[in-house]
Amino acid sequence: MNTKRARELRKNLTDSEQRLWRLLKGHQVAGVKFRRQQPIGSFIVDFVCFERRLIVEVDGGQHAERASYDEQRTTWLQAQGYRVLRFWNNDVVVNPDGVVEKIYAALYGSQNAEPTPLKHPRRLKVHPTPV
Repeated sequence: MNTKRARELRKNLTDSEQRLWRLLKGHQVAGVKFRRQQPIGSFIVDFVCFERRLIVEVDGGQHAERASYDEQRTTWLQAQGYRVLRFWNNDVVVNPDGVVEKIYAALYGSQNAEPTPLKHPRRLKVHPTPV
């Protein structure tokens, strides 16, 4: 059942999911493979890197209304050994480089890659690093 639903979701990505997928596919971030709209248990996650046990969720306005469900879902996924990063749709559109930097940092265990809070995902602020 989840496999069929995941296939449907892959064919109908939101604009934000499409933008992020263009950046993640083909091992473009840290040379790791991401999958999109992947069933894990009874849930379907937006993006997952199985190798690094990292899940990336892109949240729209509907997630503000279902924060309790998202919290339970994230707790279950974390109990399975995954880290979950959440970004608002707007973050992906306005600051895609910042989103990718956070994902990259999470893949390599940086302290700056803490998962965003479930109830209030924060806006990313990327500060240029001196060269």
